[in-house]
Amino acid sequence: MPGRSRCAVVGAGSRARLYVGAMTGEHADVAELVAVCDVNPGRARLHADRAAAAGAPAPTCHHPDDLERMIAERGVDRVVVTSPDVTHADVAARALRAGADVVVEKPLTIDEAGCRTVATAVAETGREVVVTFNYRYAPRNAALRELVASGAVGDVTSVHFEWLLDTRHGADYFRRWHRDKASSGGLLVHKASHHFDLVNWWIDDAPTRVYARGGLRFYGAENARRRGVAHGRRDDPAAAQDPFALDLRADPELRELYLDHEGHDGYLRDQDVFGEGITIEDTLSLVVDHARGSTMTYSLTAHAPWEGYVVAVNGTRGRAELTVVERGAVAAGDVLDASAAGAGDRGAGLRPVSERLLLQQHWQPAREVAIPADAGAHGGGDARLLRDVFRGPGEDPLRRAADHVDGLRSLAVGIAGNASLASGLPVDTADLDLGLPVRGARAGSGRPGPRD
Repeated sequence: MPGRSRCAVVGAGSRARLYVGAMTGEHADVAELVAVCDVNPGRARLHADRAAAAGAPAPTCHHPDDLERMIAERGVDRVVVTSPDVTHADVAARALRAGADVVVEKPLTIDEAGCRTVATAVAETGREVVVTFNYRYAPRNAALRELVASGAVGDVTSVHFEWLLDTRHGADYFRRWHRDKASSGGLLVHKASHHFDLVNWWIDDAPTRVYARGGLRFYGAENARRRGVAHGRRDDPAAAQDPFALDLRADPELRELYLDHEGHDGYLRDQDVFGEGITIEDTLSLVVDHARGSTMTYSLTAHAPWEGYVVAVNGTRGRAELTVVERGAVAAGDVLDASAAGAGDRGAGLRPVSERLLLQQHWQPAREVAIPADAGAHGGGDARLLRDVFRGPGEDPLRRAADHVDGLRSLAVGIAGNASLASGLPVDTADLDLGLPVRGARAGSGRPGPRD
């Protein structure tokens, strides 16, 4: 079909399913999946077979070592990167230099070196990198962006942001490769890059200074021993008494995608959340200064009894408060639901149980601001994101489409936060070597940055 972009997916885990489905379904008229690339040939073949089952021509399967040859031989225009976070920068830079544009799942990368790798490749090639911050597209978050941009709260003076991951969703980061900070950058990078991007976007500003505290206080072997928690994995008798134990055999999607293909690479999707070797934090608190003078207090808890977030934006004219309950409670033995199994770490982003946006200006009673209703993952955010990715962003005064500069700005908080955790001291983002300045002009974007 003329006019269709030829696309490849690098990373054949659960999140790849979203893009494979889009290219073989709603967006098949503008995008064709021609290749799947992964270190695990079984998972790559599974996604290729699913594309063929949907009626599309079967994509070819490749190992990441053959990325450049794959792009050349298959005539790839765009590479969608859904591989583990530590691989993002290298895959993106190689794809750019091989002549393809890049769509990368958040986070853009996990550390300063990765940021420099991507920024350098973009500067050298002039090609496009899209970072998929789908939470920007959720109506509730867009409504808050509109409210702040309208001047209803005045000049922003502070932001309070608390994000709660429950023991169904939050625990899953401690079963998978994310539990290794060298692979994911920890939750300040892997998960909270979403949140830091939202704040940068909501208040149209850039972070300048970060102070972080936190640690592994709930999951992990030491905490299990201290609390006397019974735990185990698979056929260990202790697993039968562990409400956090995940049985891959009980879920067809997980069994087909992971358990059936362990023999290829040895990756274990169901590691013990109370086992040894976890190097990421589950409890985090930050204070973040921004270029225009506001300060954010941020908290992330990965073991809460309910899931959702509360954000308040204070300003010179009043206050806006957004409260979202994505899941109100977790029942005993409720380890993982079908949405989480199919969406990787995105499983908790379905239509919320409740959401409320309030505006209260000085000398006025609080009033509720209407949030447009929408169904689907992340409040309809995934569907809107996919339209922008495959059809191009239309006229959008909210500027929801995100590029590598947005990705770097969100990472500046997480990377500085990790440095602060290590040193016990605040860290200036200007001291990070990310390949681009965090504040000031957006190099190569044609758009102004926050005022100095």
